[in-house]
Amino acid sequence: MNIAELTTPALLVEADAVTANLADMAAALPGPRCRPHVKAHKTTALAKLQAAHHPGFTVATIREAEGMVAAGLGDDLLLANEVLDARRLGALDARITLAIDSAATLAAAVAGGVREVVVDVNVGLPRCGIAPEKAGVLADAARAAGLTVRGVMGYEGHLMLVADPAEKAKYTEECMAKLLAAHADVGGELISGGGTGTYTANTWVNEIQAGSYALMDTAYTGAGLPFRQALTVLATVISVSEGYAVADVGLKSLGMDHGNPTIPGAQVWFCSDEHTTFAPEEKVAVGDRIRVLPAHIDPTVALHERMHLVSGEEILETWAVDLRGW
Repeated sequence: MNIAELTTPALLVEADAVTANLADMAAALPGPRCRPHVKAHKTTALAKLQAAHHPGFTVATIREAEGMVAAGLGDDLLLANEVLDARRLGALDARITLAIDSAATLAAAVAGGVREVVVDVNVGLPRCGIAPEKAGVLADAARAAGLTVRGVMGYEGHLMLVADPAEKAKYTEECMAKLLAAHADVGGELISGGGTGTYTANTWVNEIQAGSYALMDTAYTGAGLPFRQALTVLATVISVSEGYAVADVGLKSLGMDHGNPTIPGAQVWFCSDEHTTFAPEEKVAVGDRIRVLPAHIDPTVALHERMHLVSGEEILETWAVDLRGW
């Protein structure tokens, strides 16, 4: 099958690029040093390729955990998020480790039958996570409740797109000092954190929760990361006017929280529900197919039901985006 036969908008994944990205991350962070985060692509077919390099995975939702287990990828899953109803997790025949940051999330883990946890520590991003000085108390309470505490996690997500290496290293060290202080009180074998944006800067954790590296987006490539842009959105030019054109991809098929997408050889003006208006450097015609590069991969992928692995114009495989939903 050729991409010309696809209905647009459609997700395309360049086979050579994604293969190279997986190999490059495996060389930089071999084996358990990387715990790939499937929230970035929500696709078990791609996770199976990652499993050839790394033994454990990070998930963000109960649905992702269930889908990974169903695909035979449940040997070591870390749900790096707080959950207040863990019954579906406790029912899974898999090794599930759940993040906790409060008495309430600890109680939910116990009630749901989860057996292993990590203490989620606030290292500077104002999101989930307990204060570092309180982490040990929560860990003690978890052990008293009969749970195994595997260690700590902390996400310096506010540093992922810092472009200057020295600045990124400085602030990452400050964040990780908080995580290491918490780990001294909590114990356990895991010090988990980081992401694609700090995969080289964060040398303090013993596993990096990287996800975007596999497919990439323009926010990360703009921050100077070396991985290849493997994912694009195939679009069709549906209208041409003097000085601009319109493609059939818009807010309902692109994650927009990091800004407009990029179209090579064109200036993107704006996006609306089903349209992207752009000014091409060279003339385009109605019916032309173009590649649109999303600024943020995670929400872009979650808007689509499938992605197509391609080599040039040829479709090699079609993968279901089968971890969508909650």
